Amino acid sequence: MTEMGMYMNRIIAGIVLAAGTLAVAETAVSVYFYRRTMKRSKAKKERTIKMAGTDWDQYMDVIHQKKEQMMSQEHEDIYQHSKDDLKLHATYFPGNRGKKMVICFHGYTSQGTSDYIGLSSYYMSHGYQMLLVDERAHGESEGEYIGFGYRDRIDAMGWIDWAIKTNGEDIELLLHGMSMGGATVLMASGLALPKQVKGIISDCGFTSPKYVFTHVLHTMYHMPAFPMMQITDFLNRTFSGFGLDQCNSAREVRKAKVPILLIHGDADHFVPCSMCHEIYDNCASPKMKLIVKGAAHAESYYKDTAAYEKALDDFIGGVIL
Repeated sequence: MTEMGMYMNRIIAGIVLAAGTLAVAETAVSVYFYRRTMKRSKAKKERTIKMAGTDWDQYMDVIHQKKEQMMSQEHEDIYQHSKDDLKLHATYFPGNRGKKMVICFHGYTSQGTSDYIGLSSYYMSHGYQMLLVDERAHGESEGEYIGFGYRDRIDAMGWIDWAIKTNGEDIELLLHGMSMGGATVLMASGLALPKQVKGIISDCGFTSPKYVFTHVLHTMYHMPAFPMMQITDFLNRTFSGFGLDQCNSAREVRKAKVPILLIHGDADHFVPCSMCHEIYDNCASPKMKLIVKGAAHAESYYKDTAAYEKALDDFIGGVIL
């Protein structure tokens, strides 16, 4: 072999080695990202709050007061099993035991009794029973891998069935979701919902985990989504059985028949408000939209309570007698 040939072989070997090292590094980073994001044991509420960037300190006094009021109401723990045999938990507030109920779905790394503290006073004062669901891999519900709405929409059908069996065929139901819970109820809109479900409310719901993760990688970590998203998608298909864009709220609402109210803050940098507009534009059922000026992620109710409650009044007045 000539000296030039040997030199070229060394260059090629170096390129192959560098490419292999880069591929290993990308895979390692992707696995790390996947574990921190999708596994219950690694996904931390404190990290989610920091990433979302909402200043909750300014509302803590009212949150503590409202939570004390909420938990002083009659309530009980409810359990049932998912179709894949996870034990799921919800907290049931029967209120005046009337024929109206809202089933509530919380956000990522949260739990049922955390995200509906403020709204509990609204719903219970309007005569609603409340069922505050702990989504799979959250709160007291079992599960190691987070469902991001895809799995949870099927679990939601189980809670709807429970509500009907417990209260009778004449119960009128609302589904209300916050963030990941918002995606859950929007994804459920594409299912064959029973006639008792009269309306869906989504507060800062996202289109799909793929696009939330892509947004976070670009804006918070300043990293390219490729090939991390492809590797993460493969890992999730392997361990959780679904792709990160397999169920997308903006696509599912094209099949929706139940009226939908979308709420979003225009200062939400975690789940961008553009997702709300995309979902609204795709929605096939009767729809309303409230954009709260200056509200960060999941802050809309506290940022402008009057506007939020008026939107609920207007929406619910059109779907429940």
